[in-house]
Amino acid sequence: MATILLTGASGFVGSAALTELSKRHHVITIGRKVLSKAVNQTHYQGLFSEFEDLRQLDTHPIDAVIHLAAVTGGCLEREGIRVNVEGTRCLMRYLIDRGCAKFVLASSTAVVGFQNASFRPVQLPIPDDHPCLDRDGYGFSKYLMEEVARYYVRQNPQIDVINLRFAVVVPDDNMPPKVGVGPVGQWAVGSITMLPRGKAVQLLRLAVESPLKPGIRIMNAVSQKAWTAEPVAEVLKNWWGDSVDLSYFKKQGHAYASVFASDKILQELGFSTD
Repeated sequence: MATILLTGASGFVGSAALTELSKRHHVITIGRKVLSKAVNQTHYQGLFSEFEDLRQLDTHPIDAVIHLAAVTGGCLEREGIRVNVEGTRCLMRYLIDRGCAKFVLASSTAVVGFQNASFRPVQLPIPDDHPCLDRDGYGFSKYLMEEVARYYVRQNPQIDVINLRFAVVVPDDNMPPKVGVGPVGQWAVGSITMLPRGKAVQLLRLAVESPLKPGIRIMNAVSQKAWTAEPVAEVLKNWWGDSVDLSYFKKQGHAYASVFASDKILQELGFSTD
């Protein structure tokens, strides 16, 4: 049984992750809200972004962290950088100094910049390391969070950091209607890239329990299939015309494939939604 620090445990994904992880591990949580007591759980009230609050954890040997707490899409640029970037820096600095070697960080597919309707991907399917083209603040803050992690791996090459670029996570039993051909808008790519919450929790467990692999990895945390009612090429053609290469989605078996590459989470973590 490992000791895992979980931030964001009161959130939509975090609450489900807490229930699952506490069956197998001692889970420490920190947050502003009081949480209902779970088996194998210790909770502290405080902010993950404040060293003074993190000092409450000093008596616990922490083997790994799953960092979900963040301000989310639509946030102010200032708040995104303050919480998602500086807050993560503070958390990682504290844990590295305490000897923690395993970091699972919740990034976002929004890093690539699809919040803006003018977004065009450099490559399709969108690779795990697609550059940040965000111009609205949230995706940029998640990209900078990934860069903070790169910085700490350069300092501490023995640590293992997995940045999971999560798709939109939705309730398992209440998926939204599939997207058909229509006009492109803000968050368009996000609307066809859904991940059920149960699968998101499974992926987090696989990541935090995976063998230690020093270095940094960025992985698209997405379903293998796009959330579309019509072939992906038709949806994207209506959005982007001939400005992107859609040939991948015209190949046999790829008509409804995810817009984001998903091979890496299968190869590295054994995760599949098929």
